[in-house]
Amino acid sequence: MMPSPSSPLVSRTVATNGIHLHVVTAGPETGPLALLLHGFPEFWYGWRYQIPALAAAGYHVWVPDQRGYNRSDKPPGIAAYGIETLAADILGLIEASGRERVYLIGHDWGAAVAWWVAGRYPERLHRLVILNVPHPAVMQRTLWRDGRQLRKSWYIFFFQLPRLPEWMLRRNHFTGLVRALKGSSRRGAFGDDDLMVYRQAWAQPGALTAMLNWYRAAARQQARLARLGRIRVPTLMIWGVRDIALSRTMAPPSIALCNEGRLVFLEEATHWVQHEEAETVNRLLLTFFSDAPAKHVLS
Repeated sequence: MMPSPSSPLVSRTVATNGIHLHVVTAGPETGPLALLLHGFPEFWYGWRYQIPALAAAGYHVWVPDQRGYNRSDKPPGIAAYGIETLAADILGLIEASGRERVYLIGHDWGAAVAWWVAGRYPERLHRLVILNVPHPAVMQRTLWRDGRQLRKSWYIFFFQLPRLPEWMLRRNHFTGLVRALKGSSRRGAFGDDDLMVYRQAWAQPGALTAMLNWYRAAARQQARLARLGRIRVPTLMIWGVRDIALSRTMAPPSIALCNEGRLVFLEEATHWVQHEEAETVNRLLLTFFSDAPAKHVLS
């Protein structure tokens, strides 16, 4: 499912925060802006099921390849991937769009950036949607106190090593990354055609190290991440319960840090909830964007 001929995909390059990001757009240019942020190891294509639904509903959709990914710039060095820098990229996109406020949606690392933008710059958002990533303060607290989550997060520590993770993930035409996607998702979530497109993105010069530098930078910023406070923007959190890397126990304390929040558990979905339950996710997004916010409602 991709945008219809009346709402084609358009690729553009947008200058922001001293770099250039590749951005795919769709939907009426006069519509309210929905900005979707992907995570690791995806790129704009990870939102292919959400783009047409939002565009058909009248939203102007922007989906960037975040810095380090696919066709966007890949600045060298770990310091170039700190959370404030990543958030500044998104603020620059909002400025470039000409909008005062946007609807911000994030998954995985994109959700971590979205949390940060909402916490630090709430005046730039209408509403926030988070998929399968806890509030940064909850994540840091859980890693320090919960041995089970610490074991689930073993790969974060592996990614801190120099060069070895790149070698292991790149060898045999990115077999390691393919195995990670297939092993953590429902059968059929990523087809052979999808994986071919992902491999092309991962093979972009400098991409793999840049993607891993997000993890390396975060490990150096644990104290800062833990200090993010309450979220004053109306927030919807969608959580696939069968996430093998992130425990559902982090979702309720995360939504409790939102002044106006709703948490929806999808019992049969994994971490890749927007792929596996696309119609449900799309319905939840559009309903949340149009309805009055519900305060601390769990369903």
